[in-house]
Amino acid sequence: MSSTPARVRIAPSPTGDPHVGTAYVALFNRTLARQTGGQFLLRIDDTDRSRYQASSEQKIFDALRWLGLDWDEGPDLGGPCAPYRQSERNAIYQQKVDHLLESGNAYRCFCSAETLAEVREKQKQDKLRLGYPGTCRDLDAVESSQRAAKEEPHVIRLRVPVEGETCFVDQIRGEIRIANCEIDDQVLIKTDGFPTYHLANVVDDIEFGITHVIRAEEWLISTPKHVLIYQALEHPLPGFFHVPLLRNADHSKISKRKNPVSLDWFREQGYLKEAILNFLALMGWSPPDGQEVFDLDRFQQEFNIEKISTGAPVFDLVKLDWLNGMHIRKMDPDQLLQRIDEEGFLPQGVSPQQAAAVLPLVVERMVRLAEFEPRTTWFFNLPEPPTPEDLVPRKGSPEQSLEALQATSALLKSDLPFQAEAVNEALDAMLAEKQWKKPLLFMPLRFALTSRSDSPDLIEVMMVLGRDNVIDRIDRAIAILECST
Repeated sequence: MSSTPARVRIAPSPTGDPHVGTAYVALFNRTLARQTGGQFLLRIDDTDRSRYQASSEQKIFDALRWLGLDWDEGPDLGGPCAPYRQSERNAIYQQKVDHLLESGNAYRCFCSAETLAEVREKQKQDKLRLGYPGTCRDLDAVESSQRAAKEEPHVIRLRVPVEGETCFVDQIRGEIRIANCEIDDQVLIKTDGFPTYHLANVVDDIEFGITHVIRAEEWLISTPKHVLIYQALEHPLPGFFHVPLLRNADHSKISKRKNPVSLDWFREQGYLKEAILNFLALMGWSPPDGQEVFDLDRFQQEFNIEKISTGAPVFDLVKLDWLNGMHIRKMDPDQLLQRIDEEGFLPQGVSPQQAAAVLPLVVERMVRLAEFEPRTTWFFNLPEPPTPEDLVPRKGSPEQSLEALQATSALLKSDLPFQAEAVNEALDAMLAEKQWKKPLLFMPLRFALTSRSDSPDLIEVMMVLGRDNVIDRIDRAIAILECST
């Protein structure tokens, strides 16, 4: 891997919620920049004005910063290549396309959308390759200029060589060759005067001094067009790295119809940023030692961009949940509690000090931060009363459960020290004396205290709730059983 400082970028489009795919590509770009002492740029691709959403740009900033994927230059930070929004760079694109027109590497096309639709339909019927037929390709230059001067609607297209082939090296996949006859005369400037992605992308990468283009493999098919634009602008190619697409379980491209894709959703569900970055790294790279749980620092030390996989990684939420649980349990308890608080997952009215007492009891079962409230709210507030059926074990009876709860209540109202060891020994002694199996006592007691079938260790729960609360909840359950028998 080269030690030359890499200058890399991402160029998300502000057309909706920040996409997990943006973070995936940003992770590899930023890591290479940090490894080589280079720069990581954020550019906003907002040339598609029909889908543009004003609020989306800030959401992209917020989501990437939440993940810790900070950048060195961008619309909010500025930098030597400002502006960093493509909608503010039209004069630059127009200058470059004028150069392409003068050099003969581009031409104006006056074909209407209706005409092109008819051509496409005819190509389908005749089972021909779909593409622009070159109608305006050889239009007289003087006529073309005159029609443009009269503001006749038109686009500007790249003049792709008719013969030969276009070659480039993808640093992950090797050399790729495409016959020029398979490459369409790409639109560079649309009828609204805005550039297409293809022109703006190449021009900006040249202007920004981008050395490595790291992007999703869906752009691999467009790269021959970009190579031709680089050549037409007489500029050397950057290094191309096309990382594998994130995919649904059926191996289709990840989409919101089959998987959550918004970074905001993952945050709202209580995923740790450390787990998301860990998961995304594993989508395109495997750690040399096979240890799948790691942090961003370790990834930055060990990542080799030339070792990116060419497989089809499945975006598996089950795997992400597992990783999230592992990172939750790796985190220092004070830091974890702070994160739960900062992300808004503390139960209403509960202080961090109160939460600290119960966090050790639930952390081993937590998968997402959002689970903290439902797993602990019954500690701080009286839960909904259990039903009589809840209080009776499968092989027990209401009378047996009633006797067990009454005996426990009487025990706790005695002068028994309310300490974990003493209470545990007293309950064990009761089981031995009554010759009860554990479920006969502990199941109704668990529902009496928590109204849940799953909870932390029962003795620990009792110690956190305190003697008075425990007795009150047991007596409530006793009343429920008495009313039902």
